[in-house]
Amino acid sequence: MTETRTESLPAIPVGQALGQAVGQAQAILTRLLTGVLAETGTPRETYLALLRLSVHGDSLQRDRYVRDLSDSLGLDLWAAGELADGMLDAGLLTLAGETIRLADAGAELRERTRRSVGTVTAPLYEGLDPADIETTVRTLQDITSRAREL
Repeated sequence: MTETRTESLPAIPVGQALGQAVGQAQAILTRLLTGVLAETGTPRETYLALLRLSVHGDSLQRDRYVRDLSDSLGLDLWAAGELADGMLDAGLLTLAGETIRLADAGAELRERTRRSVGTVTAPLYEGLDPADIETTVRTLQDITSRAREL
């Protein structure tokens, strides 16, 4: 004979539920991204750094770009500077005075990788309500901002 539980389970605190959902999504999406990047031979940090530069219109003062990489990728300032310098050395970025700009090679790599990532992830997002996605993005951005303030 099976026993049926009649007591209710304790409610999961909202922070824990959200943290688990975000953590699980991030883990699986990172694995998918890692696979795509391995196929293209692109280091994860390089791809993310190219995406970060696009947020700034593909041009930004070097110091601001390094600080942005540090904040967004969780790197210390030295490592973020090394990442930017390595991308300059690889011809993915150019430096004119104090301004970093996306080079043609960086634009090509970013677009090629973005297409490959899109091919893998498009089926995940099919059928999702765009309003739900916008709400989720705004909520996560707000949580991120609040956490940075701490």
